[in-house]
Amino acid sequence: MPEGPEIRQAADAIAKAVVDRPVTELFFAFEHLKPYESKLTGTVVTDVQTKGKAILLHFNNQLCIYSHNQLYGKWLVRKAYSYPKTNRQLRLAIHNKQNSALLYSASDIEVISEAQIATHRFLSQLGPDVLDRSVTVEQVSERFQEQRFRRRLFTSLLLNQHFLCGLGNYLRSEVLFVARVHPERRPVDCHPDQITRLAAAVLSVTYQSYITGGITNDIELAKQLRQQGYNRSEYRHYVFNRQGRPCFICSTAIVKAVSGGRRYYYCPVCQI
Repeated sequence: MPEGPEIRQAADAIAKAVVDRPVTELFFAFEHLKPYESKLTGTVVTDVQTKGKAILLHFNNQLCIYSHNQLYGKWLVRKAYSYPKTNRQLRLAIHNKQNSALLYSASDIEVISEAQIATHRFLSQLGPDVLDRSVTVEQVSERFQEQRFRRRLFTSLLLNQHFLCGLGNYLRSEVLFVARVHPERRPVDCHPDQITRLAAAVLSVTYQSYITGGITNDIELAKQLRQQGYNRSEYRHYVFNRQGRPCFICSTAIVKAVSGGRRYYYCPVCQI
């Protein structure tokens, strides 16, 4: 499943293609959404926002399209009416004179009013967005120490979108490594300085992944490794997907483990 940085990058591409451009045609695959095709055709997309792994397209008639990619959804931006060759099912298409924004395979799509966003069944339950630049280290630190979260293992807590939204599987491993915290600990097991490091890593690692297209490793180290001929998969992350390979910091072999059916990675020396 795409994580917050990938969803934000998709939203950026959609915004570039459709914001401030009149909609010439709009298509919904689902019958219950068909009445909105005529209501949104001729309107203008005013903004494209993300909330964790969800995307909101705002129109100038006070309606919004909410979508969540879940496991298989994928947005594509193309020249107007230029459809790709794919076996995926087209679920939503937004066309203007220049471009088309196409959503394939997703099943979680709704049209809601601006007023309904605050009470939306999914959006209203999300924690702070880790890519929201107004969210501070202090706020995230306080979140870790709340009674409802402080006794949860980091392996599950960092995937809980009610805690913080936008984090996912690779970010979980990378955040814990940068903070030098073992995945099997809990907030209640950590010293205040560890909590602060975790909060800072949550924000900095996620934002770095967004602006670099998915690189969570030290940027200069990644650049050096790329120049030395390493593949992207070998320099992209500190620990994720690097089972058995040497830690970039201490050279100890990276360990792979599984929690709740999902894999995570850590350094048994650097993370205590």
